[in-house]
Amino acid sequence: MIIKRNMHKLSRISASIEASPAQVLGSESLANLFPPATAVYLTDLGPTSQDRLVEAAKHLRDLGYNPVPHFAARRLPSHDRFETLVKRLADEAELTDVLVIGGGVDKAAGPFSSSMELLETGIFDSLGIRRIGVAGHPEGSPDFSEETALAALKFKQDFAERSDASMHIVTQFGFDAARFIGWAEGLAASGIDLPVHIGVSGPAKITTLVKYAALCGVGNSIAYLKKNELSLTALAKGHSPEGVVGPIERHWQENPAGPIRQIHVFPFGGLQKSAEWLRERGSWQSNADDRDNLPGSLAG
Repeated sequence: MIIKRNMHKLSRISASIEASPAQVLGSESLANLFPPATAVYLTDLGPTSQDRLVEAAKHLRDLGYNPVPHFAARRLPSHDRFETLVKRLADEAELTDVLVIGGGVDKAAGPFSSSMELLETGIFDSLGIRRIGVAGHPEGSPDFSEETALAALKFKQDFAERSDASMHIVTQFGFDAARFIGWAEGLAASGIDLPVHIGVSGPAKITTLVKYAALCGVGNSIAYLKKNELSLTALAKGHSPEGVVGPIERHWQENPAGPIRQIHVFPFGGLQKSAEWLRERGSWQSNADDRDNLPGSLAG
């Protein structure tokens, strides 16, 4: 019986989702759109004020979801603003999870130049943050070399051993499942055993995906899309995530102890459309009482 139950739990890979503070606080109701305790990552788009970010995180918590705000190191203007923001989120939104990233800007707005510098302040640990996500770049980044990226992940692996929080990697989005799987499996050979959450796009128009891929600097994804999905038929129907998620999910089912633990969805076609897709495919369970099946349970 135990084996059968575990097989059921491994039938569909779970998912977290991304949203902007504007989407969370907009006119569209998010009540009951996601299962309880869903990890909803709040993007840092630069101009968002602290008040707006805290309001969005609190709103998600009030709806029964788990807010996971981005902390972009190079966008933070000062140490005090950073500490104040974390404290407010902890007090007003019961913050337990964060995503710490570099920030993707050429010039730092304040004293922090890397995500590692934010981690080393000790503020997250001191305020009881239980889970910390860091960025992974299977397709590389225009801002740094693959060697630099790997060295940064090794630093974060070392930090994880000193921190009270558990850590995981959240990757950039992409469309070449084999490339992402190979990258995740290759981390172990480099001495990195942090759980990996693979970034994927939800359902969206192909033209929308090309635009976001260009903005995010994922050039290999643009090339992959042009090679595989820019037919007239594909342009008319839009992008189906199953071509990416299917191989990732099969690999996960065959390697449940491997580094890949779940997917992280970028809802470029809208929150509603991505939520409907995740429910229909079974990544989001409908039984709110079974916490083992809820998104985020594999965060590691």
